[in-house]
Amino acid sequence: MKLSQAETPRLLLDPGKLQRNVERMAARCVALGVILRPHLKTPKSLKVAACILADKSAPITVSTLKEADYFAQGGYRDILYAAAITPNKLAHAGNIQRATGARVLLVCDSVELVRAADSRAREIVAEFEFLIEVDSGEHRSGVQPASQALPGIASALKDAANLSLAGVMTHAGHSYTTDKVDEHAAIAEAERAAAAGSAEALRAAGHDCAIVSAGSTPTVLHAKHMAGVSEARAGVYLFGDLAQVSLNTCNLDDIAISVLATVIGHNKANGSLVIDAGALALSKDIGANRFMPDAKYGYVCDVKTGKHFPGLSVQTVYQEHGMVPVPDESWFARLAIGTQVRVLPNHSCMTCAAYESYDVVRDGEIVEQWPRVNGW
Repeated sequence: MKLSQAETPRLLLDPGKLQRNVERMAARCVALGVILRPHLKTPKSLKVAACILADKSAPITVSTLKEADYFAQGGYRDILYAAAITPNKLAHAGNIQRATGARVLLVCDSVELVRAADSRAREIVAEFEFLIEVDSGEHRSGVQPASQALPGIASALKDAANLSLAGVMTHAGHSYTTDKVDEHAAIAEAERAAAAGSAEALRAAGHDCAIVSAGSTPTVLHAKHMAGVSEARAGVYLFGDLAQVSLNTCNLDDIAISVLATVIGHNKANGSLVIDAGALALSKDIGANRFMPDAKYGYVCDVKTGKHFPGLSVQTVYQEHGMVPVPDESWFARLAIGTQVRVLPNHSCMTCAAYESYDVVRDGEIVEQWPRVNGW
């Protein structure tokens, strides 16, 4: 299908850019000496996963049990559900393991959670492996590195009838608070030290700690080394977005997804184009604006070249309308009603969540549709 015939809005994927991003991160992890456990919460697609991993026994990360189920049904066998589990979700996790033979690694950060999880695991006759989450500076969740809480949780797992300790994990999400490469490197070192130090503390206390998991796209790309870490987790690198451009982890030309939209009106009273991509099509995430204030809700680009029209961004969004202020009235003729544009998103994870599939584009035509999974 030609783009000009496509109903809008819709989510476009450039497979060439995706492949470049995949190869870049793969080479980076080889250089750092760590296994890549890609976070598939960004693409949520078996087709995209196949571009990353040739071997389905390789480890992956997910953010929901629905994703875990989807990828396990698709043949992936080593899956980390990277948020603290609760007992009401264990039956789902257990069913995934029984039905597919996949290992679903779970996360905890308290003795209370471990005890409740073990009680529920015994009720449903299931066994689970856990990573203990360590707080390396984001202060979202996790125990303090090498704190007394750490061996306490490990001991609770050791005493549990149906649970066991597989390792530790951390996520330096605070790497998104700076656009300075040297500060990313410093955060990466703190992240590495927190994970590796916690693993060493557990081993010294007599606990096995095979997996030492860390990572975010900025820290993996800018870390000086990852000694003591066994695996790196990153996900948004696959598609890139304006937030990543603002953080200096990729360039505009690396962004592999865009939203195809159509100009549906000219609001000459306030000097704006109106497009059919609003809050639901683009998301209301404006994370890039911290360091790139002209990003607004997304850069407006030429439909054929994908190049940003200088000065054009989606400045205001309603549910199904996007408003694009223009510098002068010549843009009304240049982008007539019915003209298609592309919008580069602020946060690809959030934008993609509005769509059921990717329209894969080659040479200006939609050549395939790659399904994705949403929900919990």
